[in-house]
Amino acid sequence: MSACLSGIRCGYDGTANGEYPAALKLLEYDTVKIFNFCPEEFSFGSPREMCDIYGGTGFDVLDGRARVLTESGVDWTEGMLRASEKMLEIARREKIELALMMDISAACGSQVIYDGNRFAENKVYRAGAGVCAAQLLRNGFNVISQRDYASLEILYNKLDPAHVIDETKTDHHETDWYRSYFG
Repeated sequence: MSACLSGIRCGYDGTANGEYPAALKLLEYDTVKIFNFCPEEFSFGSPREMCDIYGGTGFDVLDGRARVLTESGVDWTEGMLRASEKMLEIARREKIELALMMDISAACGSQVIYDGNRFAENKVYRAGAGVCAAQLLRNGFNVISQRDYASLEILYNKLDPAHVIDETKTDHHETDWYRSYFG
């Protein structure tokens, strides 16, 4: 689980990046073993500059076709690659079944990332995974985001059959915003 989703203050600004009740609910199940990891804190500490992917997605970074740069232009690609390897090492060692990750992050985004500088006047989003999510996906691990509410509902029903699935919930890629933005 992206550590910030558990309330750990590891965000770029030293916060936990807000609260996501649907993700926090996972912490209530004593049958679930949670492994918190913040790839960006692992490589760059906290607080730190914000970083984004330039020239592609996390898969492109893994393949050497895109870079991870901070808002001031410092190249953090190598540090992000080290963090993705560490996350993969943990996932393999602990035999994780699912990674719940913070979407839109250059590290943890599972469906949406920024296309370059998120602080640009006309920021642009890109469909795709961040570097660490891409590393997990490439190696066969299941990854969802904190905004995949329908998937989380199914997960909570599997963990507790008394949990009634809210059929009105949608996953991030099914939202009106996602469909209108990405077509």
